[in-house]
Amino acid sequence: MLLSRHTRRREFITLVGGAAAWPLAAYAQQGERKRHIGMLMAATENDMEWQNLVKVFIQRLQELGWTQDRNLKIDFRWAETGSDRLEALAKELVELKPELIISQATVTTIVLLQQTRTVPIIFLLVADPVGNNFVKGFSHPDTNATGFFTFDPSMSGKWLELLKEIALGIARAAIMFNPNTWIGTLTLRHECC
Repeated sequence: MLLSRHTRRREFITLVGGAAAWPLAAYAQQGERKRHIGMLMAATENDMEWQNLVKVFIQRLQELGWTQDRNLKIDFRWAETGSDRLEALAKELVELKPELIISQATVTTIVLLQQTRTVPIIFLLVADPVGNNFVKGFSHPDTNATGFFTFDPSMSGKWLELLKEIALGIARAAIMFNPNTWIGTLTLRHECC
């Protein structure tokens, strides 16, 4: 039975998203061609935290019947957040024609979406995917990107409310962030004191 491109894409995205609705182990053993994933990481290759997370991801894929070099190929590209290499690495990954690219951060998602609007992209840790125009909405992304975001921007007002409850005499608050990784807008609306 041949599956449409859209159906295969949805099933593969389900795998990466961690859902177990698709009987992956059985499907992977039917002699299907090797699946191809690209991963763009805004970290150095020797970053132990990200290496451990990638290791867990690969172990989980193996538990589901997907093994690197047998029925799965994963191409990794690593570069620090501020690196001018990210754009070149994103272009390189897209040219490899993977079925899916996993984007590790806001900045990697930005450079990937500059390179392709057709290859499915799953982002992991992004800030404000709607405000950054990665997706049109949370329930219906309507783009080639979908994924997980760090928090809902509307939470920022709740943070101020909580801070006011904890530190009763507070009159001013500041938020520090890295503009290279937080491209979206953070609006803090709070009438203080």
